[in-house]
Amino acid sequence: MANAGLIVIGDEILSGKTTDTNTPFLIGELRALGVRLSEIAVIADDIAGIGETVRRFADRFDHVFTSGGVGPTHDDLTMAGVAVAFGVPVERHPELSSILQSYYASKQTTVLERNLRMADVPAGATLLGSPQLTWPVVCVHNVYILPGIPEVFRRKFEAIRERFRDVPFHLRQIFVTSEEGEIARHLDKIAQKYEGVAIGSYPLLNAADDGHRVKITLESKDAALVQRASDELASLLGVEMIIRRS
Repeated sequence: MANAGLIVIGDEILSGKTTDTNTPFLIGELRALGVRLSEIAVIADDIAGIGETVRRFADRFDHVFTSGGVGPTHDDLTMAGVAVAFGVPVERHPELSSILQSYYASKQTTVLERNLRMADVPAGATLLGSPQLTWPVVCVHNVYILPGIPEVFRRKFEAIRERFRDVPFHLRQIFVTSEEGEIARHLDKIAQKYEGVAIGSYPLLNAADDGHRVKITLESKDAALVQRASDELASLLGVEMIIRRS
């Protein structure tokens, strides 16, 4: 099963000056693609910290995505941090430099050296282009470096999303009137018997409008297995306890 990690980079996120909307977007996208998002880290604009986190994530996960820190200002340190993670220098990429030169020329504006800094990437980086993109996604090994601006983050991810598609998840849900303590033994039995099925139990403080107090989820990439587990759990719970199934 393919898994992934997300590293959100930015003092503005940690201080609350900016609300992170890239994380919920990526959670939904990866789930739809069949990729398990295993860990999310929110870290400061610090080269050493970025390098340590990227290295750890790159070793643990199939795919790593970063959000933020790729502009031309002093606090845009993601490229340098990724370079530290893989022990390579940052170098100016000729293709990115050319794209920047052409962009500013089209606006009849002189490109500033600070703007050209956006063409500086870790040595050996791969550029992932697409007809939807004027600026390619920079990839270093299994790390995909994305901007923090939500609209651009989404556009860039959507341009490369199909390369991550995996076997889809299959989900079954059971809504029950009981409290968790009453059903825990049944969940234990199913979890032990069906190790390939992830089981979740989500209680409400007060019953929902339809009367359910707990939502139980069963999830697996094996559709037949999750259906068997769901049917067996429903049998253990009994029809009098179940509000509905989906």
